[in-house]
Amino acid sequence: MLVLTLPFPPSINTYWRTWNGRTLLSKEGRLFKKAVADYVIEYRVPKLGDSKLRISMVLFPRDKRKIDIDNRIKSVLDALGDAGVFTDDFQVDELSIVRGVTIKGGAIRVIIEQIHSDSSESSSPQENS
Repeated sequence: MLVLTLPFPPSINTYWRTWNGRTLLSKEGRLFKKAVADYVIEYRVPKLGDSKLRISMVLFPRDKRKIDIDNRIKSVLDALGDAGVFTDDFQVDELSIVRGVTIKGGAIRVIIEQIHSDSSESSSPQENS
């Protein structure tokens, strides 16, 4: 299990920008990705390859403003993937996010667990007969 405490992520609403008909990563997005990559190097975060993953996040807001916590997920997954922690976010089979307490500067705690085939539960929708 990996437990990472990362900087407060940008909202997906500000993560991308359109310029001259092209969609580009915003300055805020680039800074966040760099901060995550630096964290991965500094703390020698192991690479999980292409394993199936369970990811839980606790978002610690910067202040009391209302925010949609679901707008923060994609930027975190993209940054972790680009930093090489996992190959691609399609590996995430379970994902949860909860709002934590307000802390100065904000942060996000990310807990990543590999799902092993012998311990994962297969769930399928059941049809009503």
